[in-house]
Amino acid sequence: APETYSAMSPFNHADKISAPLLLFHSQEDPNPGTYPMQSERMFAALKGLGRTARLCLLPKEGHFYRARETILHVLAEQDAWLEEHVRNASKPQVEEDDEKQKAA
Repeated sequence: APETYSAMSPFNHADKISAPLLLFHSQEDPNPGTYPMQSERMFAALKGLGRTARLCLLPKEGHFYRARETILHVLAEQDAWLEEHVRNASKPQVEEDDEKQKAA
């Protein structure tokens, strides 16, 4: 079983993630399959690879977050992330290089 879990773990495939990634995790998540440490490790792996990532830890929340403040926080974080990385995202460098070559 350890080999199966290791092969399926997103942490072991962090090098394949190139898109910006927003992570949320409840700090008091009691689910043994989703301890906060897993999100912290993924975030550290992505940052160590120079990837764009943000980790938002949600205090005093369990596996499902319910507090009004938490939900508003999550929505604000998602909105800001989407504005920056989707709506206002710059074109990938490859496309910019292609356009310069076409203009020359």
